[in-house]
Amino acid sequence: MKMSKRLKKLKQVLLRKRREKSRMPRFVRPESSRYKRLDTSWRRPKGIDSKVRKKHKGYPVMPSVGYRTPAKLRNIHPSGLQEVLVYNRDQLEGLHPKFNAVRIARRVGDRKRIDILDRADELGLRVLNPRLKTRVIEDILSKPGEEL
Repeated sequence: MKMSKRLKKLKQVLLRKRREKSRMPRFVRPESSRYKRLDTSWRRPKGIDSKVRKKHKGYPVMPSVGYRTPAKLRNIHPSGLQEVLVYNRDQLEGLHPKFNAVRIARRVGDRKRIDILDRADELGLRVLNPRLKTRVIEDILSKPGEEL
């Protein structure tokens, strides 16, 4: 009973997140359409006479606090699972496979990453970034008697 209510609420949250994202303007670097050398990725305008910085009507909008995602909608993966950043295998305990997805921290090395992947597989958790470096995969494959 409790799970179905929670899933229903999660679906509502996902729909709301999609709606909020569709209303969000696309923040484009000022003058990027004018010059080929400028990328479209956002850079804050710092010019003394910049119309975008001064927020003149008719010019692209600047990112500001008011555009931030509501707190309830943050850290939700498009799959609908709540993302949890993990640094070691002990942090996997207490996570639920229906509601949580694991993202292994960037600083985690290969050996610990393999431990985390094994434990997540046992618990049935989804890992969003399961990649391993190619040399580790080669080392695992080269060991006789061990199979993936």
